Amino acid sequence: MSINQILENNRQWVAETTATDPDFFNRLADGQKPRYLFIGCSDSRVPASAITGTGPGEMFVHRNIANMVVHTDLNMLSVLQYAVEVLGVQDIMVVGHYGCGGVAAAAASKQYGLIDNWLTNIRDVIRMHETQFMRIKDENKRLQRLVELNVIEQVRNLAKTSIVQNSRQGANPVRLHGLVYDIKDGVLKDLEVNEDVVTELEHIYGTKAMNHAEKQVEEIHGAKVPADAKKSQQNSVNGEQATTAGAAKK
Repeated sequence: MSINQILENNRQWVAETTATDPDFFNRLADGQKPRYLFIGCSDSRVPASAITGTGPGEMFVHRNIANMVVHTDLNMLSVLQYAVEVLGVQDIMVVGHYGCGGVAAAAASKQYGLIDNWLTNIRDVIRMHETQFMRIKDENKRLQRLVELNVIEQVRNLAKTSIVQNSRQGANPVRLHGLVYDIKDGVLKDLEVNEDVVTELEHIYGTKAMNHAEKQVEEIHGAKVPADAKKSQQNSVNGEQATTAGAAKK
């Protein structure tokens, strides 16, 4: 199909759409208020809107190789922040798919070039679930399970971000979902990533991390640090800082 055919298809789509709904494009031009954020794979066989039955303006979309949520990926983080804090999406879906080439490549003992650096994130999933992964003898079923485990870990990675953590403290916290699409039958499978998966590491990655650390210190020492002692320690620090500042001026 040439680019000219693409343009002709577009003109036909516009004509058919406006014939059915003359005000369709005017409404879209007024702005967007999507309910969903779809984080999916770049695979051309997984069309986000088609498999979810959503139309223009209903779903914000981010796609990359193997539907990854990587904390150093500024592109993904920017999409996430804009979707949650500006657009006010209510549900975030990490959508993997069986037959994912990225997952299969990560499980193979081969080098593919630049993409190997990206695939390391999936190999980390293998490392975390190595016992379960290696117990599956059938290669196809093993890769299918890796697709599922990868989705679950990416939902966990979402929950670790400050963006989602801040949303969870608000009045309308976003909901996280892990789904897998089966290309062979077109059906989406809900992995039912429950609240435990999202909150189980909250004491480390969440905003309550410092409270958890203080509790651990208290348990080790057997008692809380008295409030007046904390105040005395802070006054001492402030005094030392003031003395240092005065000496510096002289």
